[in-house]
Amino acid sequence: MNLKDRTLFISGASRGIGLAIARRAARDGANIIVAAKSGEPNPKLPGTIHTAAAEIEAAGGRCLPVMCDIRDEAQVIEAARRGAEKFGGIDILVNNASAISLTGTEATPIKRFDLMFGVNVRGTYLCTQVLLPYLKRAGEQGRNPHVLTLSPPLNMKAKWFGPHVAYTMAKYGMSMCVLGHAQEFRPYGIAVNALWPRTAIDTAALQMIPGVDRNLCRTPEILADAAYLILTRDARDPAASGNFHVDDEVLRAAGVVDLDRYAVKPGTTAFLPDFFLD
Repeated sequence: MNLKDRTLFISGASRGIGLAIARRAARDGANIIVAAKSGEPNPKLPGTIHTAAAEIEAAGGRCLPVMCDIRDEAQVIEAARRGAEKFGGIDILVNNASAISLTGTEATPIKRFDLMFGVNVRGTYLCTQVLLPYLKRAGEQGRNPHVLTLSPPLNMKAKWFGPHVAYTMAKYGMSMCVLGHAQEFRPYGIAVNALWPRTAIDTAALQMIPGVDRNLCRTPEILADAAYLILTRDARDPAASGNFHVDDEVLRAAGVVDLDRYAVKPGTTAFLPDFFLD
């Protein structure tokens, strides 16, 4: 099973992990709806919906770039409508967009708190709600519908909350959507899963965090390849839904043992760990 002629709605796919997932799907000839806020170049964060579209089409896919703030219900509804109209439906939702602030309570303004909850929790829930009718239709048509959310396993230990309680709650809110929607959508043949990296991933957003050594990171392609394996599984297989996947585990289970190709600096053995994994 591959993603040829499948249509993916990917939030926040103008750069980074979302774009890497889009490019990987495009290699099969998939259709990609890039739903992101980046319509104009930003000197701090390279990449727009238009540059993403060019990369996706160069990789072999078709793309509809849509300016969309996933906190805005009307914008999400319109983005989904336009994508379904252009490509004849929507088969896969990737909840990739996320906001981060690794700050303690005193250092987290409520404006930043609201941004993280608006994008991470509300945005994930809203996109899933809006896309559900399209995914149900894809299930009825035997088009293997999936929801994949970039969020961590629910590891309820104080050490993951204490340093940045607001961010942790916001990311775990995404994971709780996965837990609930996997159960709720099972009768429709829609698989719902989470995916999270073992190590820090070299993205433009990560580079804005002081003190991060890029050479101790992996590239977004490790998540793209893991996502591809998840999204090409049979959505009606009971074991294919409700999982909190970790990228290297997905790849090793598929027989990929050489992960050096994903290192920013080949030969690196000690990587900067990501959050929420013991």
